[in-house]
Amino acid sequence: MPVTSSPTFETILLDLDHDVRVATITLNRPEALNSFNRAMCEKMRTVWQTVKADEDINAVVLRAAGERAFSAGLDVKSRYGQPNIVWNHEDPGELLSPKWQKMWKPVVCAVQGMCTAGALYFVNEADIVICSQGATFFDSHVSAGLVSALEPVGLMRRVGLGDTLRMALMGNDERVGAQTALRIGLVTEVVAEDELWSRAHEIAATIAAKPPTATQGTVKAIWESLDKPYRAAMDQGLIYTRLGNPLATAELAQQEPAVKKAPRIR
Repeated sequence: MPVTSSPTFETILLDLDHDVRVATITLNRPEALNSFNRAMCEKMRTVWQTVKADEDINAVVLRAAGERAFSAGLDVKSRYGQPNIVWNHEDPGELLSPKWQKMWKPVVCAVQGMCTAGALYFVNEADIVICSQGATFFDSHVSAGLVSALEPVGLMRRVGLGDTLRMALMGNDERVGAQTALRIGLVTEVVAEDELWSRAHEIAATIAAKPPTATQGTVKAIWESLDKPYRAAMDQGLIYTRLGNPLATAELAQQEPAVKKAPRIR
């Protein structure tokens, strides 16, 4: 299996499996609960751009090393650092987000352990989120005396106003467990701890086998529709089908016939 790794990212591991066309991104600071600092954020942006540019990769798995946490968000033990000019300040989410980078390849996020605060950027921007049975989700901002204003904006698109407000206001005093996360739509599947990575890769590989113009056009159309009124989103979606469908059907015709198998019931 031709898998190449990029050791240059240090705190982030990148594996490119061109056999199944899946990139695996692993947050690799388990000793710091996979929290991110400015350097890690900038490397994350580079990783997204690397994956975006690789035309032999059609889908992505985003996961994290260690058992305690998927990510604890921003590393509070180090200074993030912003430019002196206030108008040049940026939010870490801009660097962590595949959508900010216009990277439309489907992202499958696999969460274990704690997922809190800035880690919600990853969950908010993923296309499919699954978690292990022991995963917990919470927003620690208000407990630390901080306004929770950015992560909830993305979270609200996934779980709705009521559950977003509850997570934002309860802070460290309440955690959303795996089954509650499934019920409110924060994740779409809960699996055993030892099955998390393999299941995420299975989902990504299934998606990656489909015509990339179809899958990426679908991701782009759906995410961009969130910023538009209904009719404008429908009009733009129609344009995308007219642009993408001829290309995607041509890609499908060039693929080897897939072995038909019964669909999986979720």
